[in-house]
Amino acid sequence: MQEFRLIATCASGMEALVGRELRDLGYQTQVENGRVRFNGTIEDILRTNIWLRTADRVKIIVGEFNAYTFDDLFEKTLALPWDQLLPMDAEFPVEGKSRNSKLHSVPDVQSIVKKAIVNQLAATYHRNGHLPETGALFPLEVAINKDKVMLTLDTTGSSLFKRGYRLEKGGAPLKENMAAALVMLAKWYSDNPFVDPVCGSGTIPIEAALLARNIAPGIKRAFACEKWDWVPAGLSQELRDDAKSKINTDIELDISGYDIDGKMIDIARLNAQEAGVLHDINFKQLAVKDFTTDKINGVIIANPPYGERLSDRDTVRILYRQMGQVYAKLPSWSKYILTSDLEFEDYFGKKATKRRKLYNGALRTDYFQYWGKRIRPARTEA
Repeated sequence: MQEFRLIATCASGMEALVGRELRDLGYQTQVENGRVRFNGTIEDILRTNIWLRTADRVKIIVGEFNAYTFDDLFEKTLALPWDQLLPMDAEFPVEGKSRNSKLHSVPDVQSIVKKAIVNQLAATYHRNGHLPETGALFPLEVAINKDKVMLTLDTTGSSLFKRGYRLEKGGAPLKENMAAALVMLAKWYSDNPFVDPVCGSGTIPIEAALLARNIAPGIKRAFACEKWDWVPAGLSQELRDDAKSKINTDIELDISGYDIDGKMIDIARLNAQEAGVLHDINFKQLAVKDFTTDKINGVIIANPPYGERLSDRDTVRILYRQMGQVYAKLPSWSKYILTSDLEFEDYFGKKATKRRKLYNGALRTDYFQYWGKRIRPARTEA
């Protein structure tokens, strides 16, 4: 099979996690801002689309070069092997972005790249300058940064955070790949209790269950490249069957999702059922201030409201105080709270063990981490 240069794109702050996922899948990686490079065949493209939990997309790098003029851009784009990727009837929209570059007009950049590709394909397929674009979708992007051009072909389609299980959502839902990142950063072991005290539509507990059971996040959804005529028929089904064989059905999980809003608990149950993990999660209507437990060595992950609007800030900070008071009674538990309120520690009442900057969409947030003092469980006599 042909080997491609590939990138897995991701939100800022997630690069190390995506790199770790790819290395765990057996790939050599190069981590860069907002993406991780690796090499692979079409089989690897499908496998990474199925398995990556924290990435946004998997893209083929068609070409990279420097361009300082529109002539440069046209000629160097024209010279790339588009006919090896795009069939005669391919639909290939070109998205663009440009930063700190001489070619700063994105509409012009997109138009020139499109024209160069049309010219090359028209010559190859003997089409007199016109292509039908009635076939499968091949989403292209031209990205220019400091005059360096990268031309990519998106193999994913809808972003990888769209797992397909979220039937309904709340007012400010957390993307599924962000939720998976929060769970992975917490280094939770599946034999310990797991609690999301403000679970909303259930995304964090669902992602925890998927991770614990080793259920591939993309196992139920389709990808753009599956419709391409040069992708072997049946390959994606083989890889999905292989992924199904790797699901861990033998473990017992202790995962709970709580929310003060009973309607959100109903939504969370629907989503968990669609994801196939409802039996793994105890969903219950419960306020943060009412949470108690005798369990030890658990993990709490919370994505509470951020109070972005001034009118909400006082209410949210009362919630932060309640969290601090309730969780102070759980010294063996580790607590992980995501918020954009940089004064969170003042209201929680304790400095974090560690803070990590993450971007929730375009919003800068901090992941406040409080590591518990693990208690050695009492030994039971045989």
